[in-house]
Amino acid sequence: MEKEIKKTSLIERVLDKIEKAGNALPDPVTIFFIISVAVLLISWIASRAGVSVVHPSTQETVHVVNLITKEGLQRVFMNVVGNFQGYPPLGLVLVVMLGAGVAEKSGLIGAAMRHSIKKIPPSMVSVAIIAIGVIANAFGDAGLIVLPPLAGLVFLMIGRHPLIGMFAAYAGVAGGFAANIMVNMSDVLAASFTIPAAQVIDPSYQGTPAMNLYFIMASVPMLVVLGALVTEKVVAPRFPSYEPTEELAMEMEVEENEKEPKGLKWAGISFLAMLLAIVLLSIGENAFMADPTTGSILAYASPLMQGIVPLITVIFFVPGIVYGKITGSIKNDKEAAKMMGESMRDMGPYIVLAFVASQFLAYFNWSNLGIVLSVKGAESLKAAGLTGIGLIVGFIVISSLINIFVGSASAKWAIMAPIFVPMFMLLEFDPALSQMAYRIGDSITNPLTPLLPYFPILLAFAKKYDKNVGMGTMISNMLPYSVVFFVMWTVLLIIFMLFNIPLGPGGGIYYTIP
Repeated sequence: MEKEIKKTSLIERVLDKIEKAGNALPDPVTIFFIISVAVLLISWIASRAGVSVVHPSTQETVHVVNLITKEGLQRVFMNVVGNFQGYPPLGLVLVVMLGAGVAEKSGLIGAAMRHSIKKIPPSMVSVAIIAIGVIANAFGDAGLIVLPPLAGLVFLMIGRHPLIGMFAAYAGVAGGFAANIMVNMSDVLAASFTIPAAQVIDPSYQGTPAMNLYFIMASVPMLVVLGALVTEKVVAPRFPSYEPTEELAMEMEVEENEKEPKGLKWAGISFLAMLLAIVLLSIGENAFMADPTTGSILAYASPLMQGIVPLITVIFFVPGIVYGKITGSIKNDKEAAKMMGESMRDMGPYIVLAFVASQFLAYFNWSNLGIVLSVKGAESLKAAGLTGIGLIVGFIVISSLINIFVGSASAKWAIMAPIFVPMFMLLEFDPALSQMAYRIGDSITNPLTPLLPYFPILLAFAKKYDKNVGMGTMISNMLPYSVVFFVMWTVLLIIFMLFNIPLGPGGGIYYTIP
């Protein structure tokens, strides 16, 4: 009777509806195909209706261009390959993955996480696991797979319920996905959509992947403290002590390569050596990494900002090679090349998504629907009085709700950026602020959504310790993290807005169109 009541509880019914609605959505590839066709049809309808706006920068009248004409369809047909080749996020992400793939497949990332959590003092275990989880997003999705089971094992070893550690680790990685101590692949990916979207309104706009750097760095200590407090004050009291069976203890043992400590040591040394080299190349009057005109290393045109993607690639690649050579996971150049090839193979689904997304963005720009929607939307928001901080908070909420149903951050931002970034620019908000607001919303509901691919993986891990764990158990323990992260992360962004604190190099709060 008790199990039956649990199955029909309110939370289970709500989650069932969310899961059903999310599963009913088409694949993101199909979604982009549908909206690409929709853009063509809307361009025809809006053009026939004579829809137009005055461009806020040039003061010229911009009309919607009908793409369902002989010339329009010829343009669609002739530029399929060009649209794909010119798609900004494609090259950026693939280049980063060349290095990140080697770091992952050589075993460096997994080993670094294992050895990090082994050295955690029991009194600091929650803080350290949340911290590692937040920083682990620099390695892409690896942290969502590797860290939760390792955190569960650490809690088990210190005599606490392993599910506490698993939930804390998952909340840290998934909920803190938009925070880090350095520029990483998610920054590169987000900026690659934001910059072209901003140039719809202001062709002279220049941005870099580091435009949110100051804010994401400030977010890390805040999220770590909040995550640890939620873990100890809210989640941990819900779990009794745990005594594992001998069979389970043996099953959870991690087989360790005896050369791992040496490999990690020299990988760390190589990482620090590269950081030192970058610092040395960034100091002095005629620094190699500085903008030759202004002398600033943070200017858009500086080699440091322009070369941030290859730098990230090398920072992953070199320690991965060093670790692989020492531990034996990479014996020669052929194996390293194979790992890079495998990382590209793993990116196959993303490449397919990029193909259809590139067509959508091209049609959207050719039709002028982007500028028209942005101007009309900005006018509507002004008329409704939805401006300032309330507008940004509302955008965070909208992004968080959409994230429950559509898990891919890049797929959502590819659709939303061309509309909201120009719209907010017309309301005098910097593209960096629009991007950061979206990223906060996209992160805070990551732990909650059953549609995130790693949610069922976490559920499978959790069932090793408690066979009665279900979605309700996971959601009820993830919800406190999401609520607290939402409130305090939004407050932090409001503080940046009130005091006009830059979000990163070249990323301000307010923006005036030239």
